[in-house]
Amino acid sequence: MKRVILHEFGPYSNLQYEECPDPVPGPDQVVVAIEAGGIGFVDTLCVHGTYQALPALPWVPGCELAGTVVAVGDGVTRFAVGDRVLSTSWTASFQTHAVLREDELGPVPGPLSAGQAAGLVASYGTMLYAFTCRMTLAAGEWVVVLGAGGGVGLAATDLATSMGARVIACASSSDKLELAARAGAEITVDYSDPALDLKAVIREHTEGGADVAVDPVGGPRAAQALRGLRFEGRHVIVGFASGEIPQVPLNQVLLNDRTVIGIDWDLWGRSRPAERAVLLDQLFALATDGRIHPAEPSAYALEDAATALDDLEHRRIAGKVVLAPQG
Repeated sequence: MKRVILHEFGPYSNLQYEECPDPVPGPDQVVVAIEAGGIGFVDTLCVHGTYQALPALPWVPGCELAGTVVAVGDGVTRFAVGDRVLSTSWTASFQTHAVLREDELGPVPGPLSAGQAAGLVASYGTMLYAFTCRMTLAAGEWVVVLGAGGGVGLAATDLATSMGARVIACASSSDKLELAARAGAEITVDYSDPALDLKAVIREHTEGGADVAVDPVGGPRAAQALRGLRFEGRHVIVGFASGEIPQVPLNQVLLNDRTVIGIDWDLWGRSRPAERAVLLDQLFALATDGRIHPAEPSAYALEDAATALDDLEHRRIAGKVVLAPQG
């Protein structure tokens, strides 16, 4: 098998592409030939050594994957060779094969490609958790999505639309906004101009303020989106892909009884596995029934992992990004 591995934090040139022995499953384990390995902003920060919780080295990046079962160990009952599967837990995906416990896998919902499935749990799981467990999103509510052309932003747009909400998608380029419009956004806003008054734009389109703001980006637009909320508006913090943790004046939370909600889908899932399993069943049903429509990601070859990470970090690409190790 082949993999991309990091021995020292720093530039992407520190990533090494190497061959290693083919994996053999142990009891209750499954070997998956990875067809799509998801890439997230967390991977870029971890490679640089700037993430808040760094992995132990050496480390194979990637936290989501989809592929085909090629070997099973003793005691495996849920999966057989040839099954299409996706990972339901964080795992190293910058490699051609991965060994996982069978309880770390789920079936790929029938209509989805490997690329679509690879980003389902991380991005869509995060937002389904946000919209149904951390708050209640109602039909007809206005939802502002920052970073709407990224993986989480597209998932938020798609899910919110499927739940009957109305979405204002905000992103920094026309190609990202086009993806958001395909995902169901009713209004798109290019906020690449720093002089744009995002608060005023939100209030104008929503006749006074949005009900929910989804923020996976951080940076200066976070406070503007918060100010664009109406009475009892909810500001949902998913991450800081911009690399800048926003400085938000708390009087803006006090004003109009606004609520700030933090989202850590992974931590919640590890602390409440039974509830997480129920949520995943709901998510897989949405995908199987065609009620959500994950976008097909851009794919890079495994040996081009450094280029993919750099393109993602510098926002040269719209939508989700995956590696295609079998390609």
